[in-house]
Amino acid sequence: MTFVVTEACIRCKYTDCVDVCPVDAFREGPNFLVIDPDDCIDCVVCVPECPVSAIYAEEDVPSNQLRFTTLNAELSQEWKPITKTKLPLPDAEDWSKIEAKLGELER
Repeated sequence: MTFVVTEACIRCKYTDCVDVCPVDAFREGPNFLVIDPDDCIDCVVCVPECPVSAIYAEEDVPSNQLRFTTLNAELSQEWKPITKTKLPLPDAEDWSKIEAKLGELER
């Protein structure tokens, strides 16, 4: 089992979760984070730190977010590790209220 960052992180990129990760499993992309399933030790400490509830245990990922399990695995091989907290994206608060972010990004 691993943990998965889902759609709620897109265009927010809060990094509160990064500080508590004991194994530096998070990877940073241009507009969201992912978790490297090979590095994740299933410790669950990142889940309560996410202000937009974007992180789920792999078996608890909502059915409409299942593609993010594969996406985390793929992108974690391309994106660089993030080990320190950074400021969220400038419009993170606005995007945190949008549920179907992928549809909004395609407009």
